[in-house]
This record gives sequence, structure tokens and C-alpha cells, in this order.
Amino acid sequence: MQDIIPREKFISWIDRWRDKDIIKVVSGIRRCGKTTLLEIYRKTLLDAGIPADRILTVNFELPETPDFKTFRDAWHFINGKMVAKGRHYIFLDEVQLVPDFERLVDGLFARKNCDIYITGSNSKFLSGELATFLTGRYVEIQLTPLSFAEYRGARQSDSSDERLFADYMRFGGFPFAALLPREAAVQSDYLSGILNTILYKDILARNGIRDENVFRRLVKFIFGNVGSLLSINRIANTFKSDGIAVNNKTIDSYLALLCDSFLFYRAGRYDVRGRELLKTNAKYYMSDTGFRRLVLPDRAEDVGHVLENIVYLELKRRYREVYVGAIENGEIDFVAFENAVPSYFQVAQSVREKTTLKRELAPLEAIRDNHPKMLLTLDPDPPFNYNGIRQISVIDFLLDRAQ
Repeated sequence: MQDIIPREKFISWIDRWRDKDIIKVVSGIRRCGKTTLLEIYRKTLLDAGIPADRILTVNFELPETPDFKTFRDAWHFINGKMVAKGRHYIFLDEVQLVPDFERLVDGLFARKNCDIYITGSNSKFLSGELATFLTGRYVEIQLTPLSFAEYRGARQSDSSDERLFADYMRFGGFPFAALLPREAAVQSDYLSGILNTILYKDILARNGIRDENVFRRLVKFIFGNVGSLLSINRIANTFKSDGIAVNNKTIDSYLALLCDSFLFYRAGRYDVRGRELLKTNAKYYMSDTGFRRLVLPDRAEDVGHVLENIVYLELKRRYREVYVGAIENGEIDFVAFENAVPSYFQVAQSVREKTTLKRELAPLEAIRDNHPKMLLTLDPDPPFNYNGIRQISVIDFLLDRAQ
């Protein structure tokens, strides 16, 4: 195995914007590899002949970094490290930890000799002042834990793809976890550290949440209902039936915080016939499947939900928008858009039983357009075509080798 996992797609994206008068933003959950990605890119700059003193890095999470009380303190600190002339490449890691960080970024951006790269572990840092200040002047890419193709490459294992995929489903794709022994205790210790930091430091403490019991129960509920249609009312009513008094506003607020931290993604519903987004109900998917084992017991019947979650994350990597498809009297697992063109996906653990195959094909058959339609399963069968609907092995799809 290797110590640093190259992530060519993301490096290519960053390099595409190099020396462009625009801020490069890499966002994503803690420990998904943002810092390492920038480390790899800094080496790319050095290899391209950029002098080391023109590459400035500040990781605001490291203890040796000064505790800046204002954005001006951080600005003066960075400004003092710049040499007299020439273009500087400035990397700001976890920049949202700086008070009024958007003013820091704006101030550096105003200097025409700065090429700026920033990371953040909370989606909210791009939804407020930064977006207002820099409308049209930044580009963003969301980094996720490893795809299965990246995980497979990192393991460099003699194991079969099927064995590796079983490990991937169980332990998830955090880069460092992929380099650890495939032992439940070791993996759990590492993932617990990430999950607890997100829940307690990033969400509970930072947002002053007082009712920790309700928050913890909500986290467990969402993990237990991955891939199920949920509404605020349904969640609140479930809590009330368990004797826990909680209002809809609190549930809505907690869900927003969980998604802001990239712990979960919200997949809204798309009306296929009406071609519009629906406001009611949504599904939630975890950013990494390894977390589920920490909160819930391993159960064979959960394989389908975990599989669906993995496909959702892969579609997010490949497409601009991903929704749950709503059709008359049913749903399609996913509708993914690129350049306003939809592709449709159904996900099933197995369709070798005729009744299951018929059930999974029915929603796709109900769509009367000629856009791509796929049925993804764990069945290790050759690709098959049902009147334009392609049945493909999930593993082949994830490794991009489906013909």
C-alpha cells in the first residue's frame, strides 16, 4: 500500500484553474483528504519550477498556527511571509476557523499577485458572506472519501474485486482508513475519532446545542433510515411516539447542521413527468458507509441500503445534480443530471428472482424518454439489455468498465 493516495481527478481540476483570477475552493467532510490534496498540488507546483518561498501554507487547525483573534491578524501574518515581488500561491486550510474569514480571503484576493486555494469542512462557509463578497469569483469542488476505484487502487491488494468491495461497504472510504488493517476494532477506533469530532466539536459545541439527547437520537435515526423518504413531520412524530417532545423547527435545524458538516447529504425529489423539484420529503445518505457500523449493528438486511448509498455518492462524483425520482405510483432510485440531460438509475442487491427483476424494471419502463437507464446490482452477471434498460454489475459500474 501507498502512504499518499493520488486523486488525479481532483488534482486535474485544481490545475485547470491555476493562475486564473479566481479562488479555488475544496470543501468536504473532515479527513476526506483535502489537506493531502493541497499537499500533492504544492509538490506539483514545485516540480513545475515555482520557488518554494512563493508557496505559502497556513493550516488554521494546527496547534502551531497562531490563534488569530481577527481576520486582520491573519492577513498581517500572511502578508508578512510574502517576498517582495512575484506571484504567490496561497493555501488556506480550514479557513472557516478564522473570525470573519471571508474578509481575509477577500483581502488576499484583492492583491493581484495572489493565487488562492482554500479548504473548509462545513458547507455553510460558502453560503453566507463569502458567497456575497465573491459572487462569480470562486469555483468549488466537493471532495468525498475515496470512490471504490480509488480505494481499490490504494489497497493494491491481491484480493478479488468482490472481497475488496465487501470491505469497502463495511469500512467505508476514508483515505487513511483504506491504509489501515482490515480489522473491525482498528477501523472502528479510527472512524469513531472522526465521527465524534464532527458531532461533538463541530456541531454540538460550536453551535451551543443543549439537548444532546435529542441530537444523538436524531443522528441514530438518520443512520437507521438511510435511503428512506423522510419528512420533518415524520421524524418529529416518531420522536413523540417514543415519548420525546421536540418541535419541527428543532429537527429542521439539527438536520441542516448535520448536512452542513457533510456528515449527510440530502437528496431532494424530482418529478420526472412534471420536470420539477418537489418540496416535500427527501432522502438522506451518509458521506461514508463506515460510520453506520459505529451507530447501528451489522445486519444482512442493510446491504441494499448501503449499496444504494455507495451508488448515490458515486453519482455525486460524476454528475452535477442527483435527485430521487418521483413517478406516478412509485419512484426511481436516482435521476442524475449533467448539462440538463437526465440519466436514470435503479439499485438492487439482486434481481435473479423474476418478481424482483420485474419490480425493479417497472419504474424505468414507465419513463417514456430515450435518456440512459441503468439497473445496478451486486449480481456478478454479464451486462444485459432489457429494451434499452442496461443491467450492469455495481462493481463494473464503479470501476467504470461497463460496456
